[in-house]
Amino acid sequence: MDTMPDAKAAMNLRFPDPAQRAAIAAAARQAGVSMQEYILSAAYDRATAVERRFLDGFQASMARSGAAFAAEPSSLDPDAEQRAAEQEAQRELGQHQERGHAA
Repeated sequence: MDTMPDAKAAMNLRFPDPAQRAAIAAAARQAGVSMQEYILSAAYDRATAVERRFLDGFQASMARSGAAFAAEPSSLDPDAEQRAAEQEAQRELGQHQERGHAA
């Protein structure tokens, strides 16, 4: 049965630039965490920042779209007369179907 490697061995940390490795190691020591934890935390923070930026942009886009639709009446929005005619047609259809089932 295969066992999963322990968490410390799961992440291979190879850096082509020794200065980059030293900077990350120093930052991790200063934060009081392992290099793996430091790198994963930084990656998570960056991903969630990207997600927040996307969601903020999406909400702004939705607000602009909503404002644009509110400003101009749509031909899809039925007026009161059309709504009443649709409701009457639905009633007639329902009555017609009821009579059909009764027969």
